[in-house]
Amino acid sequence: MFAISRQSDREKASLTLGADGVVLIPRTPPRQQRYKSLSLLLLNLGCVLGISMVATPARSADRVSLFVGPLEFSLAVESLQRYADNGNVQPDLAPYINRLNDEQQEQLRKILGTRAEVTPVAISQFLYTPQGEIILRELGTLIQTRSGQSGFYAIRSALILAAADKEGLTPLNVLRKFPTTSIRINSARVFELIGRVSSLVRQTEGAISAIRQEALTEIGNDSSEFPLDLQQAGSIPFTQQSLILNDVARNRTFPIDFYLPQQGTSVPLIVISHGLGSNRDSYRYLALHLASHGFAVAVPEHPGSNAAQLQALANGLVKDITPPRELLDRPLDVKFLLDELQRQYPQQIDWQRVGVVGQSFGGYTALALAGAQLNTEELQSNCDPNSLDFNISFLLQCQALRLPEPNYNLSDSRIKAAIAINPLSSQIFGPQQLASLKTPIMLISGSADAVTPALEEQIRPFTTLTTPDKYLVLLENGTHFSTIGTTDEDIALPPQVLGPDPAIAYDYTKAMALAFFQTYVAGNAQYSPYLSAAYAQSISRWPIPLSFIKSLSLEQLQSSMQETHLTVK
Repeated sequence: MFAISRQSDREKASLTLGADGVVLIPRTPPRQQRYKSLSLLLLNLGCVLGISMVATPARSADRVSLFVGPLEFSLAVESLQRYADNGNVQPDLAPYINRLNDEQQEQLRKILGTRAEVTPVAISQFLYTPQGEIILRELGTLIQTRSGQSGFYAIRSALILAAADKEGLTPLNVLRKFPTTSIRINSARVFELIGRVSSLVRQTEGAISAIRQEALTEIGNDSSEFPLDLQQAGSIPFTQQSLILNDVARNRTFPIDFYLPQQGTSVPLIVISHGLGSNRDSYRYLALHLASHGFAVAVPEHPGSNAAQLQALANGLVKDITPPRELLDRPLDVKFLLDELQRQYPQQIDWQRVGVVGQSFGGYTALALAGAQLNTEELQSNCDPNSLDFNISFLLQCQALRLPEPNYNLSDSRIKAAIAINPLSSQIFGPQQLASLKTPIMLISGSADAVTPALEEQIRPFTTLTTPDKYLVLLENGTHFSTIGTTDEDIALPPQVLGPDPAIAYDYTKAMALAFFQTYVAGNAQYSPYLSAAYAQSISRWPIPLSFIKSLSLEQLQSSMQETHLTVK
């Protein structure tokens, strides 16, 4: 037996739970600096640099050249420098600048001088990972040497040298460090990419239009009233504790935060799984909210894909952003967590009422636990090592091909409902695997998500779900990072990355999660009306309008896109 005491945030105890008993070990864990911005850099490096170099357009030590057939258009790097410094437009830059409006011109000036705070060791470590080399290969087809050879090695050299320079890693400094006398932009590739981007943007707009229309249809004559404020904290007291779990069989030790309401009866349990480069504080706001409404909450920190993993990569201690095995270990962490808590809390928690919520990599974790099986056939046919197809999440999804065995069962029958926020799902599961899910599922998506794009990773997968209890929540203008909580120790991210007013996204997440888990885990029917387009409309706020739907067929999606002469595969 052991005692659980209420703790302050700064004076948490640590419990080591093992198969042979429980030992209480007092500790005061140091708070790690958050590495959310490093995660963003590692995942988006190729896209950011590629876009900025094309927009500049590109450079050599002295000039950047764009070849269109027999014609060559060149631009001095010095002209870009003057423009970034004081807005001065030289004659060779004028034809490009004149095509931009005032806002775009100001954005370009900022992009040219924006510095990424990353060490040369960190950028070098990333660029030598399998994921980094995939990005370099993709960039190398676009940014080439003067002779037309791939820019793979030149780009890697320029990035590392720029990071080591006193001026730091900026697009302009990368251009200066390019180790040839000229940079050649592959115009055919540029035009191809522009066409693909434009098509993807229009497809996404068509999908959003379909969701808006379906939401309006579902609202219809719905005159429901919503007297409960689901965005406000509840009144139920709870204890909070830090635990250390030791899975001897997997040689894996990991911490969790555990919140237990003090109600005198058994309570439902929700597990929260963080995304890549985050930790168990990332959704602390949600854990506190659910605990105050009577849910026990367990928040594991996955050691192979947390902030410490990215710091280890930056320090040269590991060679992967996250090892392929993490695709298995994350769901297994949750299964082990449930086993240990069930052994220690057989009465305090109702083990017939368990749910899971996760974001990004954690969204994958939630879907796997709910029953989605890995689809190696889909991965083998769609994972092109030479192309990311504008979907950065493929870097993680295609890791499954490096796993030693083809078939794994990562589901847990105790999971009665799952929420996946910005999940990666399109390739690693596939339509048939998602269609096999029987548990209630909620997908939460951001229309401006550049890491797990909404159309490919949430909207289209939603159309394949066959469970009658399915919901799609769309945060228009929401990014991949909109719902991730922040602390005073976070490294500041630019507004275009975080998205507008994250507090609105937090409120939406709290309300949607509470309504969903009260309905499907706690079994409180009074919350069912809140799972509706009408309720979402009632709490929707600018600049992140909220849409909520229960149904969307592939035919509806296709019809909406056909209005703009598009089709969906």
